[in-house]
Amino acid sequence: MSVDPRRARMQARTATPVQQPAPPAKPPTPSPGQTAQMTMAPQPQLDGTADPRSAAATPVPPPSATAPESYKLKFCTVCASNNNRSMEAHLRLASSGRSYPVISFGTGSYVRLPGPTISQPQVYNFNTTSYDKMHNELQAQDPKLYKNNGILNMLDRNRNIKWGPERFHDWVVGKARLDAVSRGDKGSAGAEGGVVDIIFTCEERCWDAVVDNLLDRGAPLNRPVHVFNVDIRDNHEEALVGGRAILELADNLNEAANQAMSIHGANGWDSASGVARSSFDERVPDILADWQERWPNLPALWTLSWL
Repeated sequence: MSVDPRRARMQARTATPVQQPAPPAKPPTPSPGQTAQMTMAPQPQLDGTADPRSAAATPVPPPSATAPESYKLKFCTVCASNNNRSMEAHLRLASSGRSYPVISFGTGSYVRLPGPTISQPQVYNFNTTSYDKMHNELQAQDPKLYKNNGILNMLDRNRNIKWGPERFHDWVVGKARLDAVSRGDKGSAGAEGGVVDIIFTCEERCWDAVVDNLLDRGAPLNRPVHVFNVDIRDNHEEALVGGRAILELADNLNEAANQAMSIHGANGWDSASGVARSSFDERVPDILADWQERWPNLPALWTLSWL
């Protein structure tokens, strides 16, 4: 695992002042307005996001800095052709109980699917060919072949997730993705801004292509993004296993992000200048190491890059 050298760690920490107890005195009877104000004060959580013993000494962030309830990280999944592994992970993330915002891409020059022979693949263009068109063409050519090798079932799944395969190198970071929202693509809600927090690739060569492309872009938004590779063999069975593993890692990362925001607030999250973001980023290597122990057959890579 490697770390982007440009990532500056937040070293400064602001100590929480501890108020000295006041001399014993009979508290005045609160007015109705004061009673309402006291009732609305946030209570410490018991789900691991805050320590009840220190809640009284921890100042509550102002409303503008408080993280929204159940914050959801935005994800991107990537494989070679945006058909098998990345789409299985896309479906898992978008259809989970948290309904994560997610977009997906391929890194190849063209979409390549198995054809009649190993030297005759079915080749399509990214961005302009729908999954529905691929499905109908292959079904018309040889329904028995493409049903037996699982391609028709895969394309049928894909066309119920989003319109068609997209190429990572053509993704304009920060450009609104309103077409995906209007079509009802799974995972499009929350990802319409065209930015993500986490990128999952499914093969090392795809990870290399993504990291290199992000460096070539020059970080126009200066927004940090964690890039993981989960090495998944390109077949339907391994894609199912890999999709479950990626969802588990996503849940672990999302839980850590929520814990950091509940303690420190959300200020500076997108620009990586806030305490919450720094706290989350520092936990990522440990989260990945714990996950890798549970999934030893899916070798992982990680780095921090920028959008």
